[in-house]
Amino acid sequence: MSIKVGGAFRRSGGIVSAIGKQLKLVNLKAVQRITVSFDPFDQNTIATREFVHHLSAPKISQTNPTCVLKTEVVCDRRPPSVVFQLIPSVQAEAKLKKIELSSANLSTLELLKLCNKHVSALAPKEIATSVVKTKSEKKAGGSGGGKRR
Repeated sequence: MSIKVGGAFRRSGGIVSAIGKQLKLVNLKAVQRITVSFDPFDQNTIATREFVHHLSAPKISQTNPTCVLKTEVVCDRRPPSVVFQLIPSVQAEAKLKKIELSSANLSTLELLKLCNKHVSALAPKEIATSVVKTKSEKKAGGSGGGKRR
């Protein structure tokens, strides 16, 4: 009798690759403003600060150049939070004005997953435009537009 092999044949990429995968999915087209507030002396703010660092990256900000990222540093022992204020067209469709994430006991990966689940899902769908073919693509396609003999 042989023993059936179970599990994965290779190891996962780890937390860094998981964060990279979630960052590729972030879409801020539905967001007008992001406000992040945290107390810098609290232990639970490290993940929130890393989340702000990832949101301020050029690739993420290119998804919506008009989105404003505001950071509020407070000293009143308030738990860290992230507030996404939605654009008016999405507000009417989703019947929400803002999405607030309390990030006190969440990791950076969990914050990114929540952002993708609740915010990126509200992003308006892109309309596909017609693709313009070059001469070489038309020729390779064999549409009968080549030389005649």
